[in-house]
Amino acid sequence: MADGCSAGIFLSHQRDPGKDPRVALDEQLTLVRATRDLGYDSVFAGQHHLAESLAHIQPLPWLARLTAEAGDMRVGIGIHLLALHNPVDTAENYAGLDIVCGGRLTFGVGLGYRDVEYDAFGIGREGRVRRFEENLRIVEALWAGEEVHADLPWCRLDGVRATMRPVGKPPIWMAANSDKAVRRAARLSDTWMINPHATATTVRRQLEIFNEERAGAGRGPATELPLMREIFCAPTREKAVELAGPHLARKYAVYADWGQDKVMPDKESFRVAYDELSDDRFVIGTPDDCLEALLPWRELGVDHFLFRTDWAGTPVADALGSVELLAKEVVPALRASVKGN
Repeated sequence: MADGCSAGIFLSHQRDPGKDPRVALDEQLTLVRATRDLGYDSVFAGQHHLAESLAHIQPLPWLARLTAEAGDMRVGIGIHLLALHNPVDTAENYAGLDIVCGGRLTFGVGLGYRDVEYDAFGIGREGRVRRFEENLRIVEALWAGEEVHADLPWCRLDGVRATMRPVGKPPIWMAANSDKAVRRAARLSDTWMINPHATATTVRRQLEIFNEERAGAGRGPATELPLMREIFCAPTREKAVELAGPHLARKYAVYADWGQDKVMPDKESFRVAYDELSDDRFVIGTPDDCLEALLPWRELGVDHFLFRTDWAGTPVADALGSVELLAKEVVPALRASVKGN
């Protein structure tokens, strides 16, 4: 791969609550096998609690199951809602997952944004960032085999050491929407996991913040820069919009209901018409359209593309068509491109 460019799939694994979960699982595993056989580099899944209008398996059982089908692909959580969970439980569980997937885990973390999730875990709005940062510190120290101390309301450790540790240190990717969160990702993680929700214009501006903050913290340039995008590829632009548009529009209506756009910078809103929502945000069209939208990210340093090309309600055959077309006509060109040129 020229200059180390990778391509992966972010599986929605979300379904309508009324759909048979076993059917949904089989469909998602079909996508995993297809991405494996088509030569993708990674497969990721996310996390939410009390998803209300959607339902999905929690990431630990789901990622452990798909690992059996993933071959040599990296397996990633994107993202674990770290502030909601006990750091010892998190460290041991994801160390176990890293072993199950042969040391190929990527550990994505984020603060989250839904009050219903924080309320469910009895956590108030104040102190969320401190809880997140302390939990990350504890997880990393446990993974490193260090003696760990903590005297926190939610976790007390007196010189403990973990005997359950990952194969190596899983890369830590941090999701971030706001400028403050981007700065936090620069200081505390291996890299920023660039979200699919913001426009390209916003992300370009925030990349400058990320790089400046990282340099100021003395961390040096990130060795990897992942970008997640909503994408659908079809033989014609009209067909791509026809197949993907309704499901994407519904997905972002749910995001608006959940308050995702409230944590976006520049007063972005998801409660707009699809054409306005998709502009400078979604990658929907022919292989040439997709390359035109993605290649500029290589110039900005992106070297790991994560494609989400299925959403709740998307027929698996449609998602498979997009996955295959991307693999055959888009990914090779991305891999042949040179970062920064």
